[in-house]
Amino acid sequence: MVQLLEVKQTQDWIAIASNLSGELAQTAVERDAKAGEPSLEIQRLRESSLLPLVVPKEYGGIGATWAEAFKVIQKLSSSDGSIGQLYGNHLNLTALAHVSGTPEQKDRYYWETSRNNLFWANAINTRDTRLKISPDGEHFRVNGVKSFGTGVDVADMRVFSAVGDGAELPFLFVIPKSREGVVSNQDWENIGQRRTDSDTFTFHNVLVKKDEILGPPNPPDSAFATFLGIIAQLTKTHVYLGIAEGAFAAAKQYTTNYTKPWITSGVDQIVADPYILLHYGELWTELQAAIAFADQAAAKVQQAWEKDINVTVQERGEVAIAVFAAKAFATRVGLDITTNIFELMGTRSTASKYGFDRYWRDLRTFTLHDPVDYKLRDIGNWVLNQELPIVTQYS
Repeated sequence: MVQLLEVKQTQDWIAIASNLSGELAQTAVERDAKAGEPSLEIQRLRESSLLPLVVPKEYGGIGATWAEAFKVIQKLSSSDGSIGQLYGNHLNLTALAHVSGTPEQKDRYYWETSRNNLFWANAINTRDTRLKISPDGEHFRVNGVKSFGTGVDVADMRVFSAVGDGAELPFLFVIPKSREGVVSNQDWENIGQRRTDSDTFTFHNVLVKKDEILGPPNPPDSAFATFLGIIAQLTKTHVYLGIAEGAFAAAKQYTTNYTKPWITSGVDQIVADPYILLHYGELWTELQAAIAFADQAAAKVQQAWEKDINVTVQERGEVAIAVFAAKAFATRVGLDITTNIFELMGTRSTASKYGFDRYWRDLRTFTLHDPVDYKLRDIGNWVLNQELPIVTQYS
């Protein structure tokens, strides 16, 4: 087990993530088929000491930049799209009170995360309005149902959104795993991201203390208050890139070791087939371009993040355009790679024991949550009309 002190001293987070990714790759096919709770994965993440990665050093965390964190997410996603998503969501949530909470909440949750090595998960999903919150003395009670509770059942800290009577925006609140009345319905059975355990949750008169409701941020109308929505978009982008990298590497290994030349190819080895070489060259080039595009966006995100509450609406909008473009391109490249690797590996690669289809299933399940056409529309509106996209706390 890698201790947190060692992680801080070496600052080799990518190597730690790479080792964990390699370990998880050994059982990825089996775990994908089994689905269910990601208890093992979260325990290994906890033991890796990477949970407080973006928690600032002054709060006892590692203090990595977002640009560095995205690379860790990408590396973990290359072996298992579910663990990449869970970890990426966790990092975003550890910083949620920084942008959306009060100064006291920011201090409290950063300290608690680093001191107790906490794992965070959420079911924010503001399109699902079935969860209701109402006053109960100086505190609140929550009743109803909430969907897409990604990793919530195994999380130490849980973030939800609920609708209050007469409120224009949903309430965001944070409750610990020990809070009574939250029940997982164990109904996640999708084709991909099968180890995220993204169940529906039912709330039975759950207590929410007044200081567990996030915000308002200070100042409440700052562009920074909604900046985490942009970070969440680039987090998804690096999950996509990691999945695409994993698929490409797996296909390359299989092709080199097992694929036989086509009978009319005129070559003795598959690695001499000009068409195979051409297509691998195309996919590799696309992947490198997508990674470079995302890296540029990550640099812009980090520069804006460091301005904190001083970041302007204009700057936020420009960063959003860069992130949306990177995400749109990564989506197309990822789907291209995860679909076309079978053309390069051949018919035997479709055997279920290899599980190569999980890369496409993970990516397709994830991308459908946020159709890329709407991001391209926002980019087009900026290109032609110089209108920056509207960014919300829940983007």
